[in-house]
Amino acid sequence: MNLREELIAALIAAKVSSPRLEADIILKHTAPDYPQISLEETAQARNMLARRLQNEPLDKIIGQREFYKSVFKVNENVLTPRPDTEILVESALSLIPQTSRWQILDLGTGSGCILLSLLAERPYCIGTGIDLSAKALEVATENAENLKLAHRTEFINKSWTEENFIKGQYDIITSNPPYIPSQEINTLEPEVKNYDPLTALDGGADGLNCYREIAAIAPLILKDNGYILLEVGYNQAEDVMRIFANSGLKPQKIVPDLAGINRCVILKK
Repeated sequence: MNLREELIAALIAAKVSSPRLEADIILKHTAPDYPQISLEETAQARNMLARRLQNEPLDKIIGQREFYKSVFKVNENVLTPRPDTEILVESALSLIPQTSRWQILDLGTGSGCILLSLLAERPYCIGTGIDLSAKALEVATENAENLKLAHRTEFINKSWTEENFIKGQYDIITSNPPYIPSQEINTLEPEVKNYDPLTALDGGADGLNCYREIAAIAPLILKDNGYILLEVGYNQAEDVMRIFANSGLKPQKIVPDLAGINRCVILKK
């Protein structure tokens, strides 16, 4: 049995959903000339496998994740970017004119994947990302530098619940806030509950705490005719709409993800 077959067999036994793909990714990052492989590379591949068999997500093991059209650095300090969130990016891009100089604000920016994906597609826009985690912003800053977007990006280490947490107004606000109800955290897959930051998952008793906070501040920092786009969890879209009902922001659309689950709520001032 060669090393690739060994990796695949172990991943199948562990019921990993894409064993061949993951085996190839491990080999790509440890032995780029495979099937030519050194003893050191073999040891590195087996070490990665051992970590994966402990339910550590592959992107956290290799330190990067593809999202939308770019590759982002990730680690234990940021939420792993997921395909569902690309729906939010695509929806925002449909609203931002190609040559506009819009000011974009991303609340709870994490790795910066939403904000930086937007800036990469809209070369005249300026972006601000805010996050309570200084370690997350270190990752976001590195991603901005790697994508040559640092000159159009500012990251702020604050909570959006702070009074006057930010100055100015924005043309569009995006956010993928924590929205898992607290009591459901322990039911999540080990790859999520053990390796994504709890602060990026836990949305309070009903999962909606952050939406209430954002509804209180969004009207103050959004320009007239500006938009806010929010990722939401399963069965939360209508609740989020109700939370924003008295905010002065008008519902525009609820966008489903590829599975047909309502995933992105869009409102306009």
